Amino acid sequence: MSRPDRGTRAMHQALPPALRDAVDDFAEHLSRVRNRSAHTVRAYVTDLVSLLDHAVRMGCVDLAELDLSVLRSWLARQRTTGAARTSLARRAASARAFSAWAHRAGLLPADVGAALASPRAHRELPSVLRADQAAALVEAPARQAPPPNPPSESGPSEAAEAVRLRDRVLLELLYATGVRVSEACGLDVGDVDHGRRVIRVFGKGGRERSVPYGVPAQRALDDWLRHGRPAMVGARSGDALLLGARGGRLNPTTARQIVGAYAETAGLPRTSPHDLRHSAATHLLEGGADLRAVQELLGHSSLASTQIYTHVSVERLRAAYRQAHPRA
Repeated sequence: MSRPDRGTRAMHQALPPALRDAVDDFAEHLSRVRNRSAHTVRAYVTDLVSLLDHAVRMGCVDLAELDLSVLRSWLARQRTTGAARTSLARRAASARAFSAWAHRAGLLPADVGAALASPRAHRELPSVLRADQAAALVEAPARQAPPPNPPSESGPSEAAEAVRLRDRVLLELLYATGVRVSEACGLDVGDVDHGRRVIRVFGKGGRERSVPYGVPAQRALDDWLRHGRPAMVGARSGDALLLGARGGRLNPTTARQIVGAYAETAGLPRTSPHDLRHSAATHLLEGGADLRAVQELLGHSSLASTQIYTHVSVERLRAAYRQAHPRA
């Protein structure tokens, strides 16, 4: 089973053996069959353990006794304890996924979760930089020394220059391609096709896609591979494209710190790698890119996930209208 927090592990151990086995088998199914990330498995397991703990408290000693009333009671309890709508929607999705799996596995006589409704999650419009702000951020490493965060990456001038080149290519790739920070950190040297200027990305569920990048990112890649990476490479580097201070693959947490630190020193709003992804998508649509093409570039399985950026563009247009038109 993926490693949930201490409270969830304690609840898991307190479950009857048959329910513990069901949790472990479901986690294995998510990881090995559905190829879900460790983060997703951990979230589903946490929700499921909470659900089964609630079921046991309601007198369910056997998984076959789990019914729709128990699922609804569990969600109602979550609501009364202050869970947000987004959390309730995710937990309902976890319950439905487990119910469908348990029914197929013969552990439940019916898919009781199929009729479980959940509140529609309120979607905040994503934080998006203006084009000039995004340009200032990705060009920051060329104009300034590496920021002090993370502090472990300070060192002699050659090492500092290598870090600067690494930071530059990280920022260029995040904005040029709109990839997730985990996808950027997971890139290998062989995933870069310099001739066609595309990178091969393995996204959620192991889905592979090719994403193009532009000339500035190509220059940053060339400088990094010729002068930066050789200075940072070590026994732990393997084929990783982006490296950390100790020569291993760059960690997404460190990448987030890098983006945030450069944004702060450039005087920009608090910015994360995902904000750069949002910005890339919004700027593509504002530049006339087709919604389906942006969906494919971002690796969204549903067009609904991509459509949020059309709302961002409309809101930006409304804001400009209200500011500029005399009769707004």
